[in-house]
Amino acid sequence: MNYSLGLRWFTGIALVLLLVLSSNKLAARPDGAVRALAPSPSVIVIGFVGGFVHHDDAVHQEVQLAARLRKDYPTGMEVKVFENHLWRQAHQEILQLLDSDHNGALSAEEKLQARIVLYGHSWGASETVSMARALQKDEIPVLLTIQVDSVSKPGNDDRSIPANVAQAVNFFQLDGLLHGQRQIVAADPLHTQILGNFRFEYKANQVNCDGYPWFARVFMKPHIEIESDPKVWNQVESLIRSKLPSTHAE
Repeated sequence: MNYSLGLRWFTGIALVLLLVLSSNKLAARPDGAVRALAPSPSVIVIGFVGGFVHHDDAVHQEVQLAARLRKDYPTGMEVKVFENHLWRQAHQEILQLLDSDHNGALSAEEKLQARIVLYGHSWGASETVSMARALQKDEIPVLLTIQVDSVSKPGNDDRSIPANVAQAVNFFQLDGLLHGQRQIVAADPLHTQILGNFRFEYKANQVNCDGYPWFARVFMKPHIEIESDPKVWNQVESLIRSKLPSTHAE
């Protein structure tokens, strides 16, 4: 065997071995190309802001919480915040994150491996229940839903928690012009644990709401006080972190 032929033979064998060894990390696209697969996150956390708030408005605790989680969990967790009216976009994002083989369809195994947490305030809290209900139609389980002063939109039901949700909790206040759902219940108590309906009052315990528009501070102050209350959001964060993979920082 001459040198040139031997070199080509050796190179060919090396390429075959490389493809075999890395086959568990590669997948073929419909056009025949090969691309690397990114593993799906072990936990998906989706937050919804209320009213007409932008998803990146850092005045709001929903956005601040997501930022802290991203910092503390750079791997093993995906957290995103959406405007409450962008539920279709949020739903599509969840499906894409669960689609670990990127074939455009979720297998039964991919659905069963789903670990999803949904949280939000006001209309965003109501959207957590609507999103859980949409995922139930997809036969996808949800670990936890968290509602903070949930206000339902016309035609939405933010009280009955669907059976695909393992645990749900509700924080609310009843003062002022705008206040939240006072009681959530399980559509199927055998499948869903209601962790509690917890009421907060702010007449004697006012919370700083600097950064909010003047009309919010005047006309719906208790509704934004519960959104700004560190006591509430410490509990929200603790519940979410209990579902996340452990880190060395904890």
